[in-house]
Amino acid sequence: MNDGTTQDTGNGPSGISRRRLLGTAGAAGAAGLALGGVAGAATHAAAAGEAPTTLASVGSASVRFHATGSSGHQAGITTPLPSRGYLIAFDLAPGAGRKEAAALMRRWSTTTALLMAGQPTGEGDTGVALDAGPSSLTITFGFGRTFFDRTGLTAQRPAELDPLPPFSSDQLDPRRSDGDLWVQIGADDALVAFHALRAIQKDAGEAARPRWQMSGFNRSPGATAQPMTARNLMGQVDGTRNPKPTDQDFDQRIFVPAEGTPAWMAGGSYAVFRRIRMLLDDWERLSLTAQERVIGRRKKDGAPLTGGDETTALALDKTGPDGKLVIPDNAHARISAPEQNGGAAMLRRPFSFHDGIAADGTPDAGLLFVCWQADPLKGFVPVQRKLDRGDALSPFIRHEASGLFAVPGGPKEGEYVGQRLLEA
Repeated sequence: MNDGTTQDTGNGPSGISRRRLLGTAGAAGAAGLALGGVAGAATHAAAAGEAPTTLASVGSASVRFHATGSSGHQAGITTPLPSRGYLIAFDLAPGAGRKEAAALMRRWSTTTALLMAGQPTGEGDTGVALDAGPSSLTITFGFGRTFFDRTGLTAQRPAELDPLPPFSSDQLDPRRSDGDLWVQIGADDALVAFHALRAIQKDAGEAARPRWQMSGFNRSPGATAQPMTARNLMGQVDGTRNPKPTDQDFDQRIFVPAEGTPAWMAGGSYAVFRRIRMLLDDWERLSLTAQERVIGRRKKDGAPLTGGDETTALALDKTGPDGKLVIPDNAHARISAPEQNGGAAMLRRPFSFHDGIAADGTPDAGLLFVCWQADPLKGFVPVQRKLDRGDALSPFIRHEASGLFAVPGGPKEGEYVGQRLLEA
């Protein structure tokens, strides 16, 4: 499997990889080691009359833009969660069609290849990311349902892009939902991510206009003593049951196979986006015990209420001394568990967001939920339907925006994203 995935070993002259550096005795220790290594190397080089060298760092980590093989994937799907990111949707401009869309995707692909390699984009480069390396930058592109109408390619539109069904908890704002084109940007440096955003916006030119844009964040690499599952703004460990690339059926669940239909989606995936506002004031009024019963897991370490650690299977039939289920029947972890949903699985890769204070005086904060699957009707939809019928978490969240996008496979050298569709 290849999604353009990481060239993030980042071995410097010391032979210490980025992963090893960040996984040692903690962020402070790693920082001390890095600073000491840089200072020592620079001093030694100066004394010897040589050019100074530096240790590998978060900034030097890079990800391949071009995929290899017939069913390679775009970057930004299985790569590690970035610490900063943007989600942007564009609509093709009035009068723009297939020809203009192809030219746009060619421009975006050329720019993205440069940005992901940590290189300037040419004379019009804004200089925002000067002095920084690529910082694990990834830029991922997808097509919405309406894109096929605008480009006269409805015969090539996948059935998997049929509109998502309505859910009773939806309070969707159409102005912040859907779109012809979708772009996901992620990086481990805020300025690198912003630089990429501006480059993509400028390249859109007269061909496409922004429909909506959202920004998000995750924990920075090295902020914890050892790699761990991310937490959301409710303080919960979020992503414990995510499928892993090492799972035998991972590709089958997440990516369209090489022989799949339509042919241009080989190696691609379908991204479901939801802006989920968390009602943090209400949530934080709950006791710790009440919060844990809503989720079905311990807040401290993500372990099931039935015991063990984060990776321990849920003992869904276990009862307490009072005869009641230890994990309540409406607990979020129980309802969303794959074994409760016919094995339905999706790869969650979200960002947290905080956009200030809402009109009602509460924090406008929550989750920019993005999940990936080979078929949303087998991944996202069955799980969300079940959650919609009685999830204990529902009173504390609001689904405010939504989108579904077909994300084609990664381009090979000499290709641009979507070329197999637009030049078919």
